[in-house]
Amino acid sequence: MLALSNLRVSYDGVPALTDVSLKVAAGQIVALVGGNGNGKSTTLRAAAGLNALDGGSVTFEGRPIHALPAHERVPLGLSLVPEGRRLFPKLTVRRNLELGAYTRSVAVDIAADIERMFELFPILRERSTQLAGTMSGGEQQMLAIARGLMARPKLLMLDEPSWGIAPKFVTKVLDVIQRVNETGVAILLVEQNLTKALAIADHGYVIQTGRVVMEGPAQALLHDEAVKKAYLGH
Repeated sequence: MLALSNLRVSYDGVPALTDVSLKVAAGQIVALVGGNGNGKSTTLRAAAGLNALDGGSVTFEGRPIHALPAHERVPLGLSLVPEGRRLFPKLTVRRNLELGAYTRSVAVDIAADIERMFELFPILRERSTQLAGTMSGGEQQMLAIARGLMARPKLLMLDEPSWGIAPKFVTKVLDVIQRVNETGVAILLVEQNLTKALAIADHGYVIQTGRVVMEGPAQALLHDEAVKKAYLGH
């Protein structure tokens, strides 16, 4: 479904990605893991069209899309939930969801999808008229994921969904990610919590200093001694 090939990205001439290649097949959860500052978020931003490439290619469902601007990638079925959630804090939960469907125009379908989000995330129904900025971090993350789903993506990219939320909510968020995947949406998950990410993923990639240094079935990576030593401290 998604193929990133030999991506190179820099910020003001300083390399951020030097050689990143990965694939996400239809229906998969793929985890991209590694420490802070190694290029995980940059990889997602490059796939979404938010970072210009110095080299390499982005292909979605067999179509090269690296020349397309970000807003033209969303209707194709590629949606990004950014790090830090980036909600509209002074707008209600419902209005945030409506804005997630900005590429769509059929009101009855949008309303039906909002109802579907309320079923998937019951807390959002309770908070539908509440301003997004007044909710807890975990509730905001649920809203950010739901807003991303309002574009009806085929592939949802999630950047650090456990960032800044209470531990009790981390498990809830990961459960939701699995439930979303079970509806047929492929997931590309960037996560600093390597253990939790690989526990729910089908396949994993380890990124270090802007390049993929290891990949394989998620369970194999989770139990790999080199990965344990480098990232889990044992």
